Amino acid sequence: MAENTILTLVGSLRAESVNSKFAEVATAAAPEGTEVTTFAGLEEIPFYNEDLDVEGKVPAKAAELRAAVAAADGLLFVTPEYNGTMPAVLNNAIDWISRPFGASSATGTKAAVIGTSAGQYGGVWAHDDVRKSLKIAGAEVLEDATLAVGASYSRFAEVEPKDDAEVVEGIKNVLASLAAPAAVLEAASAN
Repeated sequence: MAENTILTLVGSLRAESVNSKFAEVATAAAPEGTEVTTFAGLEEIPFYNEDLDVEGKVPAKAAELRAAVAAADGLLFVTPEYNGTMPAVLNNAIDWISRPFGASSATGTKAAVIGTSAGQYGGVWAHDDVRKSLKIAGAEVLEDATLAVGASYSRFAEVEPKDDAEVVEGIKNVLASLAAPAAVLEAASAN
């Protein structure tokens, strides 16, 4: 049994998404004692609506997401950038995770954001927005655990992310931060 569990949420719904392939690299590159899984079905969760967020009405997939987040030791958001921000599917997931008010399933959970996008900066605006929303939702966002890879169309035209040593190493470093005990992270940030 894994000592740590990291739940990955991917912001692209496209079947051959490079960000989905980043999530696959994360699953394959999990540190020893850590299990990385990807939440499937974000597109099945209806847009957040308080009328649905009452006992007996919460959509099954939204309840499943909340339970998966609450059970995870760490969260890895993998996202492209759409129109200068995060995709709607991730914003919706964070809305469901963060509610009901005062009972966020992400409270105190370590979180990191990585991804790739077509622009030269690799989606950093989207990543910043995801981090901001996760902080408001109560997650413990690891500011230094990042990976933003630009020019995704050309960079991954002939090379899969799993075969890109820089990408694999970057994802391993982010996973190591998510899997590290809190005391190790505090010592590293103090230096």
